[in-house]
Amino acid sequence: MAASIKDVAKEAGVSIATVSRVLNDVDVVNDDTKKKVVDAIKKLGYRPNIVARSLKTQKTSTIGIIIPDISNQFYPEIVRGAEDVANIYDYNIILCNTDMDVEKEMEYLKVLREKMVDGVLYMSNSLGKNTIELINKLEIPTVLVETIDKDNSFPSVVIDNEQAAYDAVKYLIDKGNNKIAYIGSDEENFNAAALRYVGYKRALREKDINLNPHLVHFGGMKPNDGYEGILSILNEAEVDAVFCAGDEIAMGVINALREKGIDVPNDIEVVGFDNIYASEIFYPKLTTVAQPMYDMGSVGMRMLIKIINKQSIEEKHYVLPYKMIERNSTKK
Repeated sequence: MAASIKDVAKEAGVSIATVSRVLNDVDVVNDDTKKKVVDAIKKLGYRPNIVARSLKTQKTSTIGIIIPDISNQFYPEIVRGAEDVANIYDYNIILCNTDMDVEKEMEYLKVLREKMVDGVLYMSNSLGKNTIELINKLEIPTVLVETIDKDNSFPSVVIDNEQAAYDAVKYLIDKGNNKIAYIGSDEENFNAAALRYVGYKRALREKDINLNPHLVHFGGMKPNDGYEGILSILNEAEVDAVFCAGDEIAMGVINALREKGIDVPNDIEVVGFDNIYASEIFYPKLTTVAQPMYDMGSVGMRMLIKIINKQSIEEKHYVLPYKMIERNSTKK
């Protein structure tokens, strides 16, 4: 039979109220008494009744993490960073994968509210008006990772996606390319990938290169989107380089080019985005924009835990550094 709080109190020679104070980290118990209670807990193998405790404290020590695509190597690395920090502060994680489905995102938010999570770390394919209204209605402390809302009302952890894309495209232009294709998200989608298209256009504009709509393909972030995207573009226009809004897109592009007998990087240079694990073992190894994925998760989780515990946060919007990683999909 499992030990009860009454058993712990008897073993430690204290009242049930004192054991409760120790469990809830109330600073009115002296160190000697606290040690007796902790030793009794360990000896008896006592585990608090989480449901009863959460009803009393209105906290469950549980945090929901919502991600759009668990199969994309970008998101598990963020989750790892978040989970490592959550473990330090004794929080449990409920992971929700939405498959890029807005309705599924909203349903998960409702489920997490029913589970009485203390907060949500939120990554979204597109943070629309209805989703924002639901988050506000449910009154769940929320930190955005990898994306922002239009009004910057939620705390967030991102990189400067527009500037990073601008730097990547400028890098290709400076290498002598002027027929640079873009494959990725449409700017109508309010997400991180869409800002990369804005950066692509700005780099062309500042270098006096006209935007050729035949060099642009909007779609998803999977390898097949890159594969089909570059084949569609090649039917319409000449290409000397491709900027991809994600590494998986870039891998699909390279596979399609290889099948057509087009050499990367000698015939067409390719740049990806994210620096996922596979970008370094793919052939050819991808030149890409590296995001600090682990740090995005850990910083976001620290922010969220502070907010849950009503502590002040140093910054409401963290913009972390990125860097270009030069590998073999571009010329040296």
